Amino acid sequence: MLANTRLHPVPHAPEISLHVADEATPLWLRTEEELGEIGLPPPFWAFAWAGGQALARYVLDNPELVRGRRVLDFASGSGLVAIAAALAGAASVDAAEIDPFALAAMDLNAAANGVRFRALEQDQIGLDDGWQTVLAGDICYERELAARVIDWLAGLAARGAVVLVGDPGRAYLPKERLVPLVSYAVPVTRELEDLAIKQTTVWRLKP
Repeated sequence: MLANTRLHPVPHAPEISLHVADEATPLWLRTEEELGEIGLPPPFWAFAWAGGQALARYVLDNPELVRGRRVLDFASGSGLVAIAAALAGAASVDAAEIDPFALAAMDLNAAANGVRFRALEQDQIGLDDGWQTVLAGDICYERELAARVIDWLAGLAARGAVVLVGDPGRAYLPKERLVPLVSYAVPVTRELEDLAIKQTTVWRLKP
């Protein structure tokens, strides 16, 4: 992992540094070639995706959303949003991620930023551990997954949780169920996205 990444500040949240891929495409292809046959996932953890960058920026600029609260960062990837929540004063932070490589990356990134949070390896969809703020970045890229996640998150919002979603215009974002809060022009990796700058919105999910 360390051989394929370098510690860099996050472009849209430079208060945070992550171990990210220097050359996105070679790492992505090498991982798919080596691990695809045994069903291991691509290295989503190795990049600061636009939705996560937007959420991290919003949390750092609006710490009252997490300060003193129990927070879940769903589909945490690199741990970027979990780190932002911890830096902003959350009472506790859970970072949910099913990729074992991402879990290892989260540990490295938490240590690099001087924070601690609890990693949850079990799939959290359908569960409720009493989180008061739930953060989810870049979750609407597959139709069925997006529907499952949004329905679950709406249930958390209905019982009083603040649920925020960061999204750069993914195909299956249900805008009719969301309220826009802020939009940012977020620098991203050109090898993985269609533009070098992605207009990315932080949304609040309606109950």
